[in-house]
Amino acid sequence: MRRRRRTEPPTLLTPRPSLTYRLISYLLVFPVFRLLFRGRTSGNGLVPMEGALVVVANHGSHLDPPLLGHALGRPVAFMAKAELFRVPLLGPIIRACGAYPVSRGASDREAIRIATDRLLEGWATGVFIDGTRQTDGRVNQPQPGAALLAARAGAHLLPVAIINSHRALGTGQSTPRLVPIHIRIGQIIPPPASRRRADLLATTAACQEQINALLDQGLLAPGREPAALPPTSADPDP
Repeated sequence: MRRRRRTEPPTLLTPRPSLTYRLISYLLVFPVFRLLFRGRTSGNGLVPMEGALVVVANHGSHLDPPLLGHALGRPVAFMAKAELFRVPLLGPIIRACGAYPVSRGASDREAIRIATDRLLEGWATGVFIDGTRQTDGRVNQPQPGAALLAARAGAHLLPVAIINSHRALGTGQSTPRLVPIHIRIGQIIPPPASRRRADLLATTAACQEQINALLDQGLLAPGREPAALPPTSADPDP
């Protein structure tokens, strides 16, 4: 896919899900989410299906990246350690799913640059706003990185609450508990007005408030929206 020119709006480009991505969605992640964890989503109609998007979520488990990326119905690129891309089988799979490598010890500035490049290519880019897993699964100490990405790329932010993943496979757990994991999708938040710290912090606080409010609503009631189908494309990339 061609590189976006700086004068082109990021909404004009959207990478299609690769064949590998769709196979993993249908045969692995989606069955695990839907069947083992009785996964459900709410608010999929709020997800922009085209163009750059910063997906901002709470983080309670290593399960979060694949579940979040596949439940939203469009690929979500996540940062991953560069060493993982050299692992046979795993490397090609995570690359096909939109992950991008960051070297161990890379500066925050380098990580922001790489993530911004993904946005300028039209990806939805995932950011766990606390930066690390939280034992209670909530947003406790949000960092302004997601807001900075949105400001740099002129991309909107989409708050998403992942409910119960910290109970399924949280910090200190070696085996998963098969509790329900539900995903609530919030309302779009516009990018910060500028890269000034005050504007970044205001947008970050808005994300925190919305995600925690979605978490407070708890699991979806029976009979509500089912989990989203994995993304499809009539013209797949190889």
